[in-house]
Amino acid sequence: MGKKLLEPIQIGSMTLKNRIMFPPLTTGYEERDGSIGQRSLSFYERLAKGGTAYIVIGDVAPVRTASPTPMLYDDSQIPAFQKLADALHAHGSKLALQIFHPEYDVQGVGRLIMGANMARKAAKDAQAAGNQEEAKKQTELAEKTTKEAYAKLRHDMQHFVDEATVEQLAQIRQSIANCAKRAEQAGVDAIEIHGDRLLGSMCSTLLNHRTDGYGGSLENRTRYSLEVVAAIKEAAPSLAVEYKLPVITVNPDGSLRGKGGLLEEEAVSFAKLLEQAGVDMIQVAQANHTGNMGDTIPPMGAVPYNWTLPAAKRVKAAVSIPIATVGRVVTVEAGEEILNQGEADVIGYGRSLLTDPDIAVKTASGECIRECLNCNKGCVDAIQNRRYISCVLNAENGDEATIFLKEVSTAKKVAVVGAGIAGLEAARVAAKRGHHVTLFEKGDKIGGQIHLAAVPPRKNEILRAVTYYEKILPTLSVELKLNAQPSSAELNSFDTVIAAVGAHNMALPMPAENSNILSSWDVLAGTEVFGTCAVLGGGLVGTETAEYLAARGHRVIIIEMLDKIAAGESGTVMPLITKDFEDHNVEQHVNTKVTEIRDNVIYAVNTADDTELTIQADTIVNALGSKKNAFDETGITAPITYIGDCSGERTADIAAAIRGGYHAANEI
Repeated sequence: MGKKLLEPIQIGSMTLKNRIMFPPLTTGYEERDGSIGQRSLSFYERLAKGGTAYIVIGDVAPVRTASPTPMLYDDSQIPAFQKLADALHAHGSKLALQIFHPEYDVQGVGRLIMGANMARKAAKDAQAAGNQEEAKKQTELAEKTTKEAYAKLRHDMQHFVDEATVEQLAQIRQSIANCAKRAEQAGVDAIEIHGDRLLGSMCSTLLNHRTDGYGGSLENRTRYSLEVVAAIKEAAPSLAVEYKLPVITVNPDGSLRGKGGLLEEEAVSFAKLLEQAGVDMIQVAQANHTGNMGDTIPPMGAVPYNWTLPAAKRVKAAVSIPIATVGRVVTVEAGEEILNQGEADVIGYGRSLLTDPDIAVKTASGECIRECLNCNKGCVDAIQNRRYISCVLNAENGDEATIFLKEVSTAKKVAVVGAGIAGLEAARVAAKRGHHVTLFEKGDKIGGQIHLAAVPPRKNEILRAVTYYEKILPTLSVELKLNAQPSSAELNSFDTVIAAVGAHNMALPMPAENSNILSSWDVLAGTEVFGTCAVLGGGLVGTETAEYLAARGHRVIIIEMLDKIAAGESGTVMPLITKDFEDHNVEQHVNTKVTEIRDNVIYAVNTADDTELTIQADTIVNALGSKKNAFDETGITAPITYIGDCSGERTADIAAAIRGGYHAANEI
C-alpha cells in the first residue's frame, strides 16, 4: 500500500510534495532583533533536508515588539527571509510565515519600555559622570516606567480587545498586510494567519464584549478576521493563505479549555466563511489564552492521542478546502490512519519533528523514526522560560550548523558498557558513524532507569525512548550482550571504551534504625509496600513515587527540604500532579529536614520556623536522590570515556544523558 503521507497536495497556489507539516512553534532561535540568523536558518533547513514539505515559521510579528519573536515590519528585514526561503526551496520545501499580532497595544507598551530603557541609560551616564542625584532620579524614573509598562500589558491582555479603537484595528490590519507583501517579496510561499491571540480574542464570546460592528453576533465577531484575510489577499495575491482556526474545546468535567477562539459549533460556521473568503487551507487547533501552555501543547498522558481531531473532522465535513490537524499525532502510523480515513489532509508534526527531523525521508526509506515522548521538558519548558527550544532526545536541536554526525576516516572497535539511555545513544551514534560497536548490559534488557520512570501515572509513554533503540540498533549491526559484565581483558580488545554504568539510589544521610525503609527504585520496580507511606524527597523521583503509591490506594506523606515539591518539573505537568495530590489527599511537608528515623517514626524540623515534628509511617521510601556507580578501571589499558549518571558528581537527566552519549561517540 502506498503511503498517503508522502502523496503531494495542492494548497492554493502551491503544491506540497507530501502531507508533512512543521506547524508554528516559538523556537527562540531568532536573533535579538527578531531577524532570521544562522541558528534559525540551520534549524529550518535541517527540517527541509529531512523532507518536511511545509514549514511554518511561528509568531512573525508585523510590528516592532519587545517580545522575543521573528519580525518582518521593515523592508530591511526582507533579505534574511529571502535567504531562508531560498534555503528551503533548494530542498523542495515550501515556507509559510505565521503572522500574528498580540492582544495588546504593542506601540503603547513599546513606548513605555523604550522610555524605561532610555532612563536606565541616562542613569548609567549620570553615574559615570559622578552626578549621583541625576542617576538616582533617572533610576527611579526607569523603575516607575517599567512598572507602568507591565501594568499596561496586564491590563491590555484582559481588555485591549474591547478597548481598541476602530482606527487602531485598521492600523494593525494594515501592518499585517504590509508584512504579507514583504513576505511575498522575500519569496515566501504562504501566509498562515494566527487565528489565536488578537484575532482569536476578537472572535471569542468569552473575551470580546464590544458593542460596535466587531462585537456581538458571530458575523460581527469574525468580521475583523475576515477583513485581515481580505487585506492579505489584496497585498500579496500570489501567496497561499492558511488560517489557524482555534477551537475552544470542552474538558471531560464540562469546563471549557481555551478562551481565544470559537466553540466548535461556531468554528464550523466560521470555517465556511473562511472558505468563501478565499482561504486555501484551515489548520484546526486548540484555542489558547489559558495561562498554561499544557492546554495547547499537552504533556504525555494528559489527553488522548490525536485529541483535536474530532473538531478537525467536523470542519473538514463542512468545507472543501484542505484541513491540517495538529495535537499529539505522535506516529507516522497515526498520521496515515487520519489521512486514509479522510479526516484531515495534512498532518502537523510539531514536537515530533524536533525529536526526529527526518520523518519524511525515513517514512520513504522504511528506517525507524525516533518518536516524541510528549514530555515537554526540552520544548515547552524552554518556551515558557525564554530559552531556545530543544528536544531531550535530540542533541542537535538549535545547533544544527555545528552539531552533526562526523564522518569516520578509520572504523574502530568501540565497547559501550551499560545500556541505559546514555549508553544506547552512544552505541547508536558510534555505529551510525561506521564504528564497530559492542554494547554490554549487566541486566536482561536495555533501557536502564527508563523502565522505572515509566511506572508512575501518565508516564508509560516514556518507553518510546527505549523502543526506538530496540528497533534501530539491530539495523546498525550493534552487537548487544545482555547479562554481561566484560572483563578488563575483554575490554582491552577494543580501541576505546565508553562507560555508562549509571547510578544507584543513595543511602540515607541521617541515622535510621528498626524501620521499614525501601528505596524509591525498589518501590517503582514492584517491591510490595503496605500501610501509610512517607516519601523522603520531593524531587521528580519522589513526587512520581508518591503519585504511584497514592494511585495504588496508600495514604501518602511527602517530605521535602526545599520550599516546594517537584521544583524541576515541567510547568505543563505540575497542574496534573497538584490535582492528583488533591484527589488522593497527599500530605505535603516542605521546608522540612529529617534528622532521624527510629521505629518507623520520622523526626524532622521545619527549617522555616524551627518547629519540630514527628511523622509515623508503615513504609518509609527513600527518594533523596541517586549516586553514580563506580566503574572498575583496574587492568584496562584502552581509553575510557564516562557518560550519563556515572560521569559526574550530579546524576544526569534524560537530556544530559542523550547529549553525553551523542558527543562522546561523535568524538571517536
